[in-house]
Amino acid sequence: MKKSFAAVLILLFFCLPVAWASGPVNPNTASVEELSQLTNIGPAKAQAIVADREENGPFRSVQELTRVSGIGERTVEMNLDRIQLD
Repeated sequence: MKKSFAAVLILLFFCLPVAWASGPVNPNTASVEELSQLTNIGPAKAQAIVADREENGPFRSVQELTRVSGIGERTVEMNLDRIQLD
């Protein structure tokens, strides 16, 4: 029991600062690395976002991210609090 509790504390110690340090992400200017910090966005989807904005221009609304292959409404909803368009 004590080992489980210690493991949870260690996990929280290392994971929470990363979550707090992550600020808003602008898909019109963010790098692949920055986009990859979003929930359910890995390097391949992040690269697809960058390629889409280079080909089609900036995203005018957060919902336009669904035009990128592999990004659906659910992914957008999970990241609404992190995505910021300026």
